[in-house]
Amino acid sequence: MTFSETGVLAAARQCPSPNQDERPATCEINLLVIHGISLPPNEFGGPWIDRFFQNKLPPDAHPYFAEINHLKVSSHLLIRRDGELVQYVPLHQRAWHAGQSCFNGVNGCNDFSIGIELEGSDETPYSEEQYKTLAQTIRLIQRHYPAITDERITGHSDIAPDRKTDPGPAFDWPFLRQLLAETR
Repeated sequence: MTFSETGVLAAARQCPSPNQDERPATCEINLLVIHGISLPPNEFGGPWIDRFFQNKLPPDAHPYFAEINHLKVSSHLLIRRDGELVQYVPLHQRAWHAGQSCFNGVNGCNDFSIGIELEGSDETPYSEEQYKTLAQTIRLIQRHYPAITDERITGHSDIAPDRKTDPGPAFDWPFLRQLLAETR
């Protein structure tokens, strides 16, 4: 099987999420959405993101978890603070990361996008290791999904501006663009 058939990145730790389904048959994967996540908010490390995407978040472990443990969400990938890459959903499948969203006039970004979460928060700078892993991962994805051009890499806040703020003002878009230019 080829990468496009399995959608699995060999370099990623696999942590399958049940929160996925088939993409519409006529959809071309042509967008990459960058997110930021921390569980609990503004805290890093621990098993909570994995558990959240696997519907195993214990509501009594933190007050915030009681508010969100009923949600059924996922992302294709997560990049932890140390640069570790984790995969929850094969890239050819639809992950449930964008919610109500619109890019260039097209609604329902989950149908045609790949979602990458970065462990972080809107105001906490992301680590250099995260940017390096992100740039390498983007280039790998682009080799298999060439419709995802550099112009079709966006933030969650850009496709859902009334609902979301991530990856936030701490995300260094110029640095990511610099790293992507260096990996051409």
